[in-house]
Amino acid sequence: MNIYIIIPAHNEEAFISKTLESLAKQTLLPKKLVVVNDNSTDNTEAVVDGFSKMHPWISQVISKSSDQHLPGSKIINAFYKGFETLDDNYDVICKFDADLIFPDNYLETLANHYNKNPKLGMASGFCYIEKDNQWILENLTNKDHIRGALKAYRKTCFNQIGQLKPSMGWDTVDELLAKFHGWDILTDESLHVKHLKPTGQSYNKASKYLQGEAMYKMRYGFWITLISAIKLASKKGSFRLFRYYMAGYFKAKSSKTEFLVSKDEGKFIRDLRWKGIKSKLH
Repeated sequence: MNIYIIIPAHNEEAFISKTLESLAKQTLLPKKLVVVNDNSTDNTEAVVDGFSKMHPWISQVISKSSDQHLPGSKIINAFYKGFETLDDNYDVICKFDADLIFPDNYLETLANHYNKNPKLGMASGFCYIEKDNQWILENLTNKDHIRGALKAYRKTCFNQIGQLKPSMGWDTVDELLAKFHGWDILTDESLHVKHLKPTGQSYNKASKYLQGEAMYKMRYGFWITLISAIKLASKKGSFRLFRYYMAGYFKAKSSKTEFLVSKDEGKFIRDLRWKGIKSKLH
């Protein structure tokens, strides 16, 4: 099974060598890995160069974008700069973060899952973060959700969902659209990935409204947005975030921001979300 990996990286010299080291030790090696060095001002370029000299399947693209760390569009634009350097001979395409340590059997285990189930569109392990000298589950989302740091798509699924959307919410809408097209999604609890820099640590203030905007763009509607915003803000322990999420939603609504999904896809997404909400109430 041919696995291609794209890693967008912005000033990741402290972590990326650990990520690449863990991928170079895989029992099933990726066929190609591209690091998109996105406007780094540190030694990221030199670190990646060192690895590409040792491993011919690793390459680097130097990209100049704004140095603001905005979630969503910046990451996906960087992803595409790597994607356009690759050919089409992959079975699975991955978008990984640059601050992860993968267990040695990670890619082989994913390949086994994909081989076993032809309807499997997306698969991943789980992120663990270090707290008090212990690695614990990074508990930001439901266990059936694949984190943005760890995306892996079967080629047909990737193309059917329209690939990745350069917007906040890209890492939720991809799963919803995969389900819309009848694909299965799998998270494997036996695969523990160490996440060296917990999510959202370096996002700037401009990003605070983008979560609510994403909920609007996925056609959640008011009530699902309200429930999701309450849930997310309470997980992050901040009422202020709830206000930002709702403000982002109404801002997008009043400026008639373009949707990420069609009407049919939106209806499917709302039905799916309501089903999830109701199942938690029973």
